[in-house]
Amino acid sequence: MPTKNIQIATVGGGCFWCTEAVFEEVKGVESVVSGYSGGKVPGRPTYREICSGLTGHAEVVKVTFDADVISYQDILVIFMTTHDPTTLNQQGADRGTQYRSVIYYHNDQQKEVAELALQELAPYYEKPIVTEVSEAPIFYDAEKEHQDFYKNNPTYGYCSFVIDPKLAKLRKLHADKLKRS
Repeated sequence: MPTKNIQIATVGGGCFWCTEAVFEEVKGVESVVSGYSGGKVPGRPTYREICSGLTGHAEVVKVTFDADVISYQDILVIFMTTHDPTTLNQQGADRGTQYRSVIYYHNDQQKEVAELALQELAPYYEKPIVTEVSEAPIFYDAEKEHQDFYKNNPTYGYCSFVIDPKLAKLRKLHADKLKRS
């Protein structure tokens, strides 16, 4: 059995339910885990604490992918084009630092790729990109009820009104990068 070139990308584009649902459809993605990173308070945060905006954590996803199937750059392009990277601490009606646009890099090569991706994508947006690029801090898995949220709750109002349009955009812009169902 051939070995895989497994890598990790950690990104936050607002509510982690949306970002998780997007990457679940991407070819080469082995797993997606919703969680929290980037906080300034000690200990494992809870969803309730995160929602207060007082911990400094962002809602993020940890994407484990096979880099021989999809590149880190492609992961970032999908990420940047399926959320609004020009709104500071906000995605749609979700507001607060926990909803910031962020790329947490895991090594110097990822940092370089992230910075280059932002430069290359900037001309496609009318407003400046505000996506934070920072070294990956500790990642905390979100509670069980937040994992696979879209898969488990497809008729939930938020899923219908917020996630479905993002998935439609993903399918339109990146059809060649998607798993076949």
